[in-house]
This record gives sequence, C-alpha cells and structure tokens, in this order.
Amino acid sequence: MIMLEKEIWGNSILNWGISILIIVGAFIIAKLVSFFLKKVMGSFIKKTSNRLDDIIYDSIRSPVLFAIMLIGIWIAIHRLVYPDGFVHAVDNAYKILIILNITWLAARLVSNLLEEYWVKKNHTQRMLPVVKRTLLVVVWIIGLVMALSNVGVNIGALLGTLGIGGIAFALAAQDTVKNILGAFTLLTDKPFNIGDTVKIDNFEGTIIDIGARSTKMLDYDKRIISFPNYKVADAYVINITVEPKRRVVMKINLAYNTTYEMMNAAMNILKEIPSKVQYVSPNDLVINFSDFTDSALVITFIYFIDKEGDIGKTTSDVNMEVLRTFNQAKLKFVHPIQIHFEGKNDSDEKVSS
Repeated sequence: MIMLEKEIWGNSILNWGISILIIVGAFIIAKLVSFFLKKVMGSFIKKTSNRLDDIIYDSIRSPVLFAIMLIGIWIAIHRLVYPDGFVHAVDNAYKILIILNITWLAARLVSNLLEEYWVKKNHTQRMLPVVKRTLLVVVWIIGLVMALSNVGVNIGALLGTLGIGGIAFALAAQDTVKNILGAFTLLTDKPFNIGDTVKIDNFEGTIIDIGARSTKMLDYDKRIISFPNYKVADAYVINITVEPKRRVVMKINLAYNTTYEMMNAAMNILKEIPSKVQYVSPNDLVINFSDFTDSALVITFIYFIDKEGDIGKTTSDVNMEVLRTFNQAKLKFVHPIQIHFEGKNDSDEKVSS
C-alpha cells in the first residue's frame, strides 16, 4: 500500500492507476455501445421501411463512440492534480474537440441526407459531388468558427485580419472560382455524365470524376488526365457514349482500268456489307462513284455502326470483307484507302465528303 501512495508528478500511483482504469473502462463501454448499436439497434432499424432512421443511425454512431471516449479521458484527467495552466489548456482543447465532434456528426448527417435524397429529387448524381463538397466545407467552417469562439478567440478581429489579405487572396483564387463556376456549368448543361466516353479537344477517354476544381478523364492508355473545369466548359466536347450510331466514311480508290461493269460490281458488293458484317446498319448506307482523280476512280462508301457494336472490331470486319470480296472480283486498289469516323446525331442528314 505504501508503494501505491508514492507520488509521480504530483499524483499517487493509485490515482494514476484509477485514471488509467477509467480510460480503459471508457474504451470497453464504447465497444459495448458499438456492439449494442450494431447488433440490436442496427438490426431493428434495418427492418423499418423508413430510410431516415437508417441515415440518422449511420450518422451518429461514430461521433457517439468518440464522445464516450472523450468523456472517459476527461474524467480520468480531471481527477488528477495538475498545474492550473495545464488544466486550462486541457479544458480549452476539450471545448474545441466537443464542438468538432458535433460538427463531424452534422457533416455526416448532411452527407448521408444528400446521398439519399438528392438523386431521388433530381434524378441525377452529376451535381452531387460539387454540392456535397460545398456544403461540407460550409459546415466545417461554421464548426471551426464556433470552436475558436468557444475558447475566447475574437472572431471579429480574426476576420478583420483576414480581410487585409482578402484582395490578394481573391486575385490568387480567381482560377479556383472560375473552376467552381465551370463545374456548375458542366453539371447544369450536362454535356456528359460520369462514365461517359468523350472527346475533349484532342483527348479521348472515360470521365471518372467531376470535381469542384477539375474534371478527370481515364484515357485509353489508362492514364488519368485532369482538365480545369473552366477550360472544359469552353472546349468543344464530343460525347461518344450518347451517339446513336458511329458514322464511318471510306474512300476506296480503284485503278483507271476498272470498267463500267466492274464499278457496278464494286458498288453492289458494298451494298451487301450489312448482310455480312454484324452491327452495320442496313438503312443508312451511302455508296457513290464520287470522283475522277488524277490517278484513281473514287467510291465514297459511308456506313453507320450501331451503338451496340464495337467500333474497332466492326470497322476491321468491314475492311476485311471489302478486301476479300474486291480481290475475288479482281478489282484493283490504288493509293491508300481513306477512312474517318464521325458521330451521327438524330438530326444528321447531310453527308460531307
């Protein structure tokens, strides 16, 4: 017993041991509460048809457990003897931690409510990331201001000090503001969704994120490309995913010794392509003997690949079929065959050579 009464830093070993046991007890209580919330409350809440109780349960669970640990540590610390300055610092730290814990709960609640009800109300997830991040920033700023005010920081003086550098900050942050406005432009105009394959300027790939500052694309080399939002808002964007069909223009150059009958045969061969190659639309073919050039007779062959078809494979199948059937018919190619792709919208009527 004499050993337990020995003092370390102004407190007996017995008092240190009791405080440690209180912290351990708080940890055990937190674990028991977590088990109760998960096994009893969680199971009960999942059986209800209302989603609001699930959201509240998920939002408060972690902050409640953290609050139990804070209470246990606070009791353990305050039963010991410390210098007044240390006690004051601990009290201020706890005031900040309590406010931040409440802010954390509020941020989780806002986040979960948005994820649950935003899509139902607006039928889209496209604006959710930006709105969510903006609201969370506002919640945390309010929480930090309240925490600092609670420990005696003069918020008015602090804001005045920050105001001195406000102009410089505004100038430095103008690109950030443009990017945020660009994000809202993208999310309201809806040129593409996350998961769409698009072409932005000379870059092509799949959109994986629309953030407050940038839009991220995963290109075909599996590299992530980040575009500032204001530049995407001003760029020419081709949404490949939403096109109903892919338009392919093919220039076939035949030798000048091609006869009238052979030219007819070539055009008839091209008319049969949709029946031999899957995903080539049979209703949109355009086949013209379009040009007499200096060294070739030119057939312009325009066809459309259905949305379900793989563009690369279908194009390869068409090229192989043209090569096979033209060789069979003894039709001689000259110069490279030119092929280029275009998206087809519902309003497309004209064919450009």
